Amino acid sequence: MKASPGGKTEQFIQPGANGSRSTLGVLADEKGGLLYVCSNDITGFGVPGPGDTKGAWLKVFDLASGAPKGSFGLPDPKSLCNDIVVGSDGSAYVSDSFTPNVYRLKPGGTALEAWATDPVLAPAKDGVGLDGIAIGADGNLYVTTFIPAKLFKIAIKDGKAGAITELKTSRAIDHADAMRAFGDSFLLIEGAGRLTKVTVKGDEAQVDTIADGLSEPVSVTQVGNIGWVAEGKLSYIIGDNKGKDPGPFTLKPVSLTK
Repeated sequence: MKASPGGKTEQFIQPGANGSRSTLGVLADEKGGLLYVCSNDITGFGVPGPGDTKGAWLKVFDLASGAPKGSFGLPDPKSLCNDIVVGSDGSAYVSDSFTPNVYRLKPGGTALEAWATDPVLAPAKDGVGLDGIAIGADGNLYVTTFIPAKLFKIAIKDGKAGAITELKTSRAIDHADAMRAFGDSFLLIEGAGRLTKVTVKGDEAQVDTIADGLSEPVSVTQVGNIGWVAEGKLSYIIGDNKGKDPGPFTLKPVSLTK
């Protein structure tokens, strides 16, 4: 869907376009003029989605027209494509929730490559692994894990992945989901209902709540002084509330100037 500044929403990409299935992470790369979409077969969760494409994919569309621009499969059959960030050189980095891998698609590339992999990034038993992904003002890459919620820094040197460090947070974080760069800090979604600001200093991260009481948020996009938070209400799709009426799904504006 595409939402105009006046609040009008319209369909932008047709269901199933470019071989897409169920959509998770979405990233609009304004500099590159591309829309990146994580597409997955999640019939195992009881969500059939359009089409019959198997596996996990990074789908790419033209940001202006919505025309298909590429389709790239995650190589591991267990993969779940979750979210995307684009680096200054135009490389797209993708988080995989079900393997300990961060993938990269170089500009003009024909396939995803395993850019960073490490046992510390593996999903815990009965947990969910890599989720949010962002590049900090320091040029390093940062990722979250969803359950249990953790925050990691992956050093980038000459385009290659370096040391992976788990950051010590000032307070516990809960269901750490999407993450986006926010000046010298990050905006972090906690699925427990919070939009937070994360400021990294060395191997520590200061976590400050911006807004609470959100309805199962899953992502955030900054537009000016507003953080637009998508309330995904996942429990109504794949969780304990499945089959119940979730009410409207909304993008909620949160002021970032407090």
